[in-house]
Amino acid sequence: MHTFEVVRTEQISPHIVRVVLGGKGFDTFTPNGHTDAYVKLMFVDDDLDVRALEHPLTADSFDELPPEQRPTVRTYTVRHVDEDRREISVDFVVHGEHGVAGPWAASAQPGQRLFLMGPGGAYAPDPAADWYLFAGDEAALPAISAALEALPADAVGQVFVEVAGPDDEITLSAPAGVDVRWIYRGGRADLVPEDSAGDHAPLIAAVKEAAWLPGQVQVFIHGEAQAVMHSLRPYIRKERGVDAKWAGSISGYWRRGRSEETFREWKRELASAEGQ
Repeated sequence: MHTFEVVRTEQISPHIVRVVLGGKGFDTFTPNGHTDAYVKLMFVDDDLDVRALEHPLTADSFDELPPEQRPTVRTYTVRHVDEDRREISVDFVVHGEHGVAGPWAASAQPGQRLFLMGPGGAYAPDPAADWYLFAGDEAALPAISAALEALPADAVGQVFVEVAGPDDEITLSAPAGVDVRWIYRGGRADLVPEDSAGDHAPLIAAVKEAAWLPGQVQVFIHGEAQAVMHSLRPYIRKERGVDAKWAGSISGYWRRGRSEETFREWKRELASAEGQ
């Protein structure tokens, strides 16, 4: 477990706060080469004296605590790593007091500690692809942004990002041959009516109605699980016939109406059902 501290925060858009972390965390943190690199953030009570816990700190170090004092764990993409400054940046979607990580990011102050584990990851743009397809919502923006910055200058592709509205667009550094399209759902992803979410998310229609480019595609699609797993993944794998090697990074990052804990349980149930 790595011990970082908040260096500064930046308001990237009305609903996205970037938290830059530094301090001694880089003594143990080793960046990887994945553009979807992710970490497990451990939100620990500021009053908890971690020096009294078993060291070196691991997730198991907190097992001896009463349940109400154990950390809340959330998974987030590492937006950027600055090895020279020994800092990492993590972008948080913030909707007022909703959730755990968002409110923490909105009120984070320099010097505040944050424990994290990782990084993990599995995806990076393959230079052997003829073109690239990226799609997702706000939760996927950090990984999509990092992947676009890693593309070769002559890359060709399409990007579809679903957000609440025009104010939620951010600047993306994409090669000239990569077309970026912003899709508006008209409100918060967790609160819009059912006819604008899940199997009816506007992102689905945008991807399906787009022209399919010639050659070998590499696909990266992440976001709300119902839209991604039940609508877009079957479209890519079955209707478009994209092999798993080129469509291996298609999964849900979250699901409407579920916390991360219950979402992980749902994913285990889904994986078990698909394996039968």
